[in-house]
Amino acid sequence: MALSVKNPEADQLARELTAATGESITEAVVVALRERLERVRGRRASAMTRRLNALQAEVQTYPVIDSRPPEEIIGYDEHGLPT
Repeated sequence: MALSVKNPEADQLARELTAATGESITEAVVVALRERLERVRGRRASAMTRRLNALQAEVQTYPVIDSRPPEEIIGYDEHGLPT
């Protein structure tokens, strides 16, 4: 797929960036898109981390209903055999 941008501001920004970096317009666009994608993915990961931390904090407030160790609750011994 070819990329064709017909926007004067995009053209000007690309030319300024290439002048500052010495890259071709194609290189500058690829680098800019990669960097933007990394930032967007990072924000999503941060949001997911915050949601998971909040969920973990909420779960930790739940009362302990059964204080037995998990192995005893599930019914298997240390060898994985039913007790």
